[in-house]
Amino acid sequence: MLKFLHVVGARPNFMKIAPLMDALHQAAAQRKADLEQVLVHTGQHYSREMSSLLFEQLGLPEPNINLEVGSGGHGMQTGRIMEAFERVLLEQKPDLVIVVGDVNSTIACALDAKKHHIPVAHVEAGLRSFDREMPEELNRVLTDAISDYLFTTEPVAEENLAREGVAREKIHFVGNTMIDTLLHHRENALTRDVLDQLNLRDTPYAVVTLHRPSNVDNPQILEGILVALEQISRDLKIVFPVHPRTYNQIESNGFSALLEKGNFHLIDPQGYLDFLCLVANARLVLSDSGGIQEETTVLGVPCLTLRHNTERPITIENGTNRLVGNVGTDIMAGYHEVQSREWAGRRVPEKWDGKAAGRIAAILLDSFIN
Repeated sequence: MLKFLHVVGARPNFMKIAPLMDALHQAAAQRKADLEQVLVHTGQHYSREMSSLLFEQLGLPEPNINLEVGSGGHGMQTGRIMEAFERVLLEQKPDLVIVVGDVNSTIACALDAKKHHIPVAHVEAGLRSFDREMPEELNRVLTDAISDYLFTTEPVAEENLAREGVAREKIHFVGNTMIDTLLHHRENALTRDVLDQLNLRDTPYAVVTLHRPSNVDNPQILEGILVALEQISRDLKIVFPVHPRTYNQIESNGFSALLEKGNFHLIDPQGYLDFLCLVANARLVLSDSGGIQEETTVLGVPCLTLRHNTERPITIENGTNRLVGNVGTDIMAGYHEVQSREWAGRRVPEKWDGKAAGRIAAILLDSFIN
């Protein structure tokens, strides 16, 4: 019996692991291989919109194991995950641990596995913002340094890994499993009634997401972003699914008046399908998310990324993404650029074709069965 253990912990992980579990199941069946897949949810994200609803909508099985670590500081949360996950490793004795993305669960479980001499596969390896102040960047770099299989989404990721001394034979350019999920669910998402529920069917609008500490934890920066958004809302209605962290900062700093002044539609965080529908029909997206840069590139929706760097440069080179930073005047300049000219045509990046998970499955089963 071959046993692969998959780790998910935060919302983006779910979209990346769902197609891989399905592809491994199908590939193992075709090869008549006896493969057991164990899904471990660390509980890093635990609200319904960010966790259980995603399992329902993506067709993922309920987690075999839920560590329920909850929130906390980076050190506390990472330590709790490692302590709980080590017990899982000792009990399950997997042949491979598969981690995705760049959250605390990623590095915690990869490090645990390697200390127990269990191979690690990292899906979405090699992405770099070159900003070591980002916790995600540290998680990416450290996970890649100890992984045995590194699956990349774009060619520049391989260059990053090679420059850091990763052996070429460990690196596999396979494409983007998050895009596998988007392409699989896009038609279903477009039939959702969220536009009618929010009275957006005939209304041009922009979608905003905002959650990174560098944007929301500094009151001066957050206020500047909100002022710019209020100005944009005079032209274009803004649909704003408010992250709990962001909501707390807006309330505690007295910025609610800015939102009340503008043409904002504040809503709770949405499930995957409803949010995909909102983004696909938007005139513009403003976000500090990593994954949304990729999704808008495939959907052809202009995206202004409220950051000074990106670990996904292909979304700028090939896609509809533009970095505008988090200063109000720069955000407005980016907005006026979108309004003043036809947005540059997109090219879907190489291997973002809905088949990335199948490539990963073939590589892993070739390695473990042959």
